[in-house]
Amino acid sequence: MSESRLLSLLSLLQTPREWPGGELAERLSVSRRTVRRDVERLRVLGYPVEATMGADGGYRLVAGAAMPPLLLDDEEAVAITVGLSTAARHPVRGIEEASVRALAKLEQVLPARLRYRVRSLGGATVPLPGGPGSEVDPEQLTTLAAAVANRERVRFVYRAHDGSTSTRLVDPHRLVAAGRQWYLLGHDRDRDDWRIFRIDRITDLHATGARIAPRDPPAEDAAAYVAERLYSLASTYEAIVTLHAPVTEAIRSLGEVAQIGEGTCRLRTHADTLDWLAFRLLALGCEFEVHEPPELNAHLLALAGRLTRAAAR
Repeated sequence: MSESRLLSLLSLLQTPREWPGGELAERLSVSRRTVRRDVERLRVLGYPVEATMGADGGYRLVAGAAMPPLLLDDEEAVAITVGLSTAARHPVRGIEEASVRALAKLEQVLPARLRYRVRSLGGATVPLPGGPGSEVDPEQLTTLAAAVANRERVRFVYRAHDGSTSTRLVDPHRLVAAGRQWYLLGHDRDRDDWRIFRIDRITDLHATGARIAPRDPPAEDAAAYVAERLYSLASTYEAIVTLHAPVTEAIRSLGEVAQIGEGTCRLRTHADTLDWLAFRLLALGCEFEVHEPPELNAHLLALAGRLTRAAAR
C-alpha cells in the first residue's frame, strides 16, 4: 500500500463533505476496490470513516470517540500556528495551558519554510491592546512547555522586581496563566527552593538537555499554589464599605457581603491598589460609605476633586 496515497485519501476525507467512491478513485488514480481497502486501513488506524449506500457509494469522515491525528496543508498549519500564538499572548480562561501545549507540538514538526512564514506574519501584525498585562513571547512559552513535558532543566536570565538580574538554573514544573500574565513554577537549583517566575521577565532561555530527577511538587494544584503565593507577597488594601443597595451578584463577586438592612449591605473586599478599589465601588452605581481603610477615603476625595475640575472645564 502506498503511504503517500493513504495520506492523500485522508487529506480529501478531512474536507467536510461526502466523497463518492468513483470521485475518490479518479482523484487518486486507483480503482474503487483500492479505495475501499484504503478506507478500511484508515479505520484500523482509528479514523472514523463512514460509508453510505448508493449507486456510487460514498465516504465521509465523522466524529469519533477519540481524536485521531489531523493532516494539515501548509496554509492550515500556518493559520493554526498563528492562532495559537495569539492565544498564548492573550490567554483565554480555561484553555491557557492547552493552547501552549498544542503550539509546542505543532512547532516541533513545522517545516523551516513554514516557520519563516509564521514569524514573518507574526512580526508584521500588531494586536489591539486589550487591557493590562505584559506581552509574552510564544517561543518562550513553547520552550518552557516542552521542557515541562520532557522533564528537562532550563537556564535563563531573570529580572527581579527591583530591576536586578541573575542567571537561574531551574527544573520547570508547571506553567500557570493568571489573567494576561504567565508564570513558571519550578525548583531553583542554586537556591534549593521552589520559586515562581514571571515569564515576561525571562531572557536568554535555553533548555540544557539535562533530565530532571523526580521531585515532590510543593502542592498538587499548581495554579492554586501560585495564586496563594502571589497574593501573600502582594501589598493589598482591605476595604470595609456600607453600600446603599440590595445584595446583587455584582456585589457578591467583589468579596464578602452581609445584609444589614432593607436595601443596605456591608461589603468586605480587597485589592492591590486604591485606584482599583475606587473603580470597583464607583462602577456599582450606588451610594456608599467607606469605613476602612482611611487611605481609600483620601483617595476618593482626591479623585472627586479631579473629576469636579474636569467637569468645570
